[in-house]
Amino acid sequence: MAMANNKTQCFKCNKDKITYPCRGCSNEFCLMHLNEHHQILNEELNHIINDYDEFKQRINEQKQNPYNPSLIEHINQWETDSIEKIQQKAKDCREDVIKSSQTFINDVEMKFKDLTEQIKQIHGENEFNETNLNYLKNQLIEITEDLKKPLKITIRQNSKLFVTEISIILPKSKFNKWKQNAITVAAGNGKGEKLNQLNSPCGTFIDENKNVFIAEFDNHRIVEWKCNAKEGQLIAGGNGKGNRIDQLNGPTDVIVDQQNHSIIIADCNNRRVIQWFNQNKHILIANIDCYGLAMDKNGFLYVSDWNKNEVRRCKIGENNKGIIVAGGNGKGDKLNQLSNPTFIFVDEDQSIYVSDRENHRVMKWIKDAKEGRIVAGGNGNGRNLNQLSAPRGVIVDHSSQIYVVDCENDRVMRWCEGKEEGEIVVGGNGKGDQLTQLNCPRGLSFDDDGNLYICDQTNHRIEKFDIIL
Repeated sequence: MAMANNKTQCFKCNKDKITYPCRGCSNEFCLMHLNEHHQILNEELNHIINDYDEFKQRINEQKQNPYNPSLIEHINQWETDSIEKIQQKAKDCREDVIKSSQTFINDVEMKFKDLTEQIKQIHGENEFNETNLNYLKNQLIEITEDLKKPLKITIRQNSKLFVTEISIILPKSKFNKWKQNAITVAAGNGKGEKLNQLNSPCGTFIDENKNVFIAEFDNHRIVEWKCNAKEGQLIAGGNGKGNRIDQLNGPTDVIVDQQNHSIIIADCNNRRVIQWFNQNKHILIANIDCYGLAMDKNGFLYVSDWNKNEVRRCKIGENNKGIIVAGGNGKGDKLNQLSNPTFIFVDEDQSIYVSDRENHRVMKWIKDAKEGRIVAGGNGNGRNLNQLSAPRGVIVDHSSQIYVVDCENDRVMRWCEGKEEGEIVVGGNGKGDQLTQLNCPRGLSFDDDGNLYICDQTNHRIEKFDIIL
C-alpha cells in the first residue's frame, strides 16, 4: 500500500482525509480505518488457515481409515447372509440324503422281514420242495443285490445364482486416459485366414468376460478370441464367400445378445442381417444395405443402411425392416440427412449416434426427432481438432462424452457435446504398425473396466489400450 498525496474521501467514514489505497479492493481508507481494514483481512486469513488445518486433519483421518464404513458394513452383512443361506442349503441337502438313505434301508429291511416270515412258515409246516428253496434263495440274492447297489441320489447344480451376487462399481473419471502403447489381443500375425490371423477386421463386440467377437470383412467370418487366447475360434461363416445360409459376404459388424447367447451379424455384401444361434441361422432383415448394428436396453435392434442413408429400428422376431429413426431424407448434409452412415450407438434414452462418414461428422438423433444435431466434426474433411475424416466406430459413455474412430486420421477422438473441438485419445501418431500407431481403424469397443479396443483394419489386428486408473 502506498501513501496518497491529496485528501480524498475515506471508504469507511466517508470523510475527506489523507487516505491510503488498498490494491486488493481498490478502495481508499484513512489511517485508522486502514488499520481496521487490515485487521479484518488478518481475521479472514486466520479463518482460511483454520479451514486449511481442519481439511488437512480430515485428509489425515481418512488416510488412516480410507474405507467407507457403510459400504464395508453392507459387504459384511452380504457375506453373513450368504454364508447363512449356503449353510442352511447344505444342511437341508444333508438331511435329504440321510432321510432318503434311511428310507432305502428300511425298504430293504421290510423285504428281508417278509422273507424271514416265509422261511419260518415253510419250516414250521415242514412242507417244501426244490421250488420253494430256489424261490427263497433267489429272494435272498435279490435283497442282497439291492443292498449292494449304490443309492441313486445325484446332486443337481442350478446355473442360476443361488446367492445374490454383488460387485463394486467404482466412479469413473470424467476425463479418463489410456496408455498410448497398445497390446495386441487378437492376431498381429499378418494378413491371413488361419485362426491366429485376421483379414480386414471391421466391427467388434466385447462380452462381460472380455472375449472379443470380430467381424472379418475379407475372411467372411465371425471369430471369437477368448481373453488372452493365442488364436480365435470360428463362430459363424468361414465357409467361403457366398450367400448360402451358412456363408457370409463381407460382414461389417457383430453384436452378441447376451440374454440368449446368439450373435447378430451385419452381412453387408449379402444385404441382410442374420442371427446365428448355435447351428441355427435365421435372416432377421433381408434386402438392406446394412453396415452398423446396435441394441437398446429394451431389445430393439438398430441397423444403419449406408445406401439409403438411414437408420432403422426393429423388434427381433417381427420379421420386418422396422421404422426409420434417423435420416431417410435422401443423401445430403442437412440436419435431417445422412451420407453413407456406418457405425451407430444407442444410449439409455434411445438417442442414436451415427457416424456420418461422407459428411465427416457424428450426428445425434434424440428419440422421435425429425432431425439430428452435430455432436462431433462437421467442419469438413481434415485433421484439425475440430474436424474428422471418414469417421467409423462410435461410443458414448455415461458422462455423455463421444468417442469416435477418426479413420483416415488414424486416431480415436473424444468430443464433449457442445464443444467446438475434440481431443485425441489414442493414435494420431501417423499411419503405421507400431503399438502407438493405427492404420485405417474401424470398430471401437470398451470392456467393463473401461479398456479401449480398436479394429486396426489394415494392420489386421485388434489393439487394446489399457485405461490408466
